[in-house]
Amino acid sequence: QEHIKHPINMKVCSTGEPIPCPVPGLASEVLEMRVKEGSKIRNLLGFAMSRIQGDGHTPPTSQVLFSGTGRAVTKTITCAEIMKRKVQGLHQVSKLQYRTVTEVWESQESSPVQMTVHRTLPSICILLSKEPLDPQEPGYQPPAEINALSEESKWPDGPQGAGKRKSDLFMYFI
Repeated sequence: QEHIKHPINMKVCSTGEPIPCPVPGLASEVLEMRVKEGSKIRNLLGFAMSRIQGDGHTPPTSQVLFSGTGRAVTKTITCAEIMKRKVQGLHQVSKLQYRTVTEVWESQESSPVQMTVHRTLPSICILLSKEPLDPQEPGYQPPAEINALSEESKWPDGPQGAGKRKSDLFMYFI
């Protein structure tokens, strides 16, 4: 990835074609959450949680679609993972794609200079649904099962055999 030094007296205008969501089986009342690089996770999740659980003013929605492009991809994944932990029984379908963005750089000096850059950015759409989704759909993940065993009880001495030598830990796997 190249790093371009941005002159101080430049402004940028970024445009991109809106891409249709590649996730099949969307409900008509799906809540679309467009995650941006500067979005606050607590704001996104606060709104999405109130809608999927029902806030008293509107009926609860059964599906939430998180989407993000470029630097917002990791934040999009984080939102979906946190919501799956807070709301049990959510089915998931994830789709990855690329989106082409056109950036027009213009100098703000007396003799304006313009430069156009086309960038291809990764994009992700994550559908979370209370209703079952097609398990044959690529990118499908079933709801997480609630185990009677907690993480701590899987290991005799805590995660990674805390305080044990590697040779002692190895004995647990033989």
